[in-house]
Amino acid sequence: MSFEEASYLTVIQSAAAIISSPIFAKLLNSIGRKPTILIIAIPQFIAWIFIAFGNSLTTLYLGRAITGISDGAAFTTVPVYIGEILEPRLRGNLGSLLSFSIYFGQFFINVIGAYASMKVSALICGIFPIVFFVSFICMPESPYYLLMRNKTDAARNSLKRLRMTNNVEEELIKLTADVQRQISESNSMKDLFVIDSNRRAMFIAIGLRVAHQLSGIAAFSVYTQYLFEKSGSNISESISAIIFTGLQVIVVCFGPLIVDRFGRRPLMFFSCSGCAVLLTIEAIYFFFNEHTNIDVSYFKWMPLTGMLLYIIVFGVGFGIVPTLMLSELFSASIKGKAVCCMSLLYHFCISVTSKVFQLMADNLGLFAPFTLFSACCFCSILFSYYFVPETKGKSLEEIQQCLKNKRIK
Repeated sequence: MSFEEASYLTVIQSAAAIISSPIFAKLLNSIGRKPTILIIAIPQFIAWIFIAFGNSLTTLYLGRAITGISDGAAFTTVPVYIGEILEPRLRGNLGSLLSFSIYFGQFFINVIGAYASMKVSALICGIFPIVFFVSFICMPESPYYLLMRNKTDAARNSLKRLRMTNNVEEELIKLTADVQRQISESNSMKDLFVIDSNRRAMFIAIGLRVAHQLSGIAAFSVYTQYLFEKSGSNISESISAIIFTGLQVIVVCFGPLIVDRFGRRPLMFFSCSGCAVLLTIEAIYFFFNEHTNIDVSYFKWMPLTGMLLYIIVFGVGFGIVPTLMLSELFSASIKGKAVCCMSLLYHFCISVTSKVFQLMADNLGLFAPFTLFSACCFCSILFSYYFVPETKGKSLEEIQQCLKNKRIK
């Protein structure tokens, strides 16, 4: 497979996710959060079977397209469910588990893929959708969704299971009032942009998601082994990829310990600043390595070291905050449509940044995409400082009131 053919694996997956996101957004409100999330296991399992037993590039592309369907579903539904079942004091800690699961998956497949064939790797990964389906079927439905459907008794039982206590009446009364107020609002797609609070939430969410992807993380994750192969590092590309993704997992593990201690806004500002500086240093190294006769053999350690430091500063802000805040910013009446739009944007950005990385690296050298991503991170510093709100410790209703009153700092 050529470098260009490989680049389409990401583009096809993201395109399929863009198509599936609106479908699952409708299912989210029509059949419920839990059933919709359970459905995701089906395309996940089918995709791994295609990848395991496919014997052509076309079959592999088809497997990646089916993977994209499940990706679009997951990014549309899971943040909504997580945001609705967690208490405000736990939302920062447990809400970051979604980011952890993404990075752990990348680490896991790098480890398995380094030592097993593609068929064996795919069959091993095919076990996970089955385990997920069997375990998640025992989870309760979101109390928010049940209250939206006027199923008060079911919402009470759901809260009892989630909080592991029978003393939920006070929270149930508050949630009922919050949900009734939120669903009384108009909830058409147009209202995402014409209602002031929704428009502010969309602006913040779009900015966070674009900043997240333009930091280059999608391209670095897709082309990790290629990146370290071209850098001339003395460490093999497969081991470099394992170290790179393994550090992501470790950093995101500490996310729950810091996100509610330091707050969303300071962590984003720190992450943008650190990534901007580190990517600039990487761009300088690759420029001298590729386009000058200057001997940089003494600095072969720099690409891997720089990317590991990048992962640390990326993980504490970029790696946690955009996904977490996606579950916090929107009213219950509009959340499904908003998260669908963010899923579309997310996968569009993945396909664009990955393809841009491949084109720039092929035609200009590795220094070019690193320069582009570092410039984007510098722009994200300003966005984080002026526009990212602090939602630490606030209930979903309190966040809505802040957005309505323009108190987003």
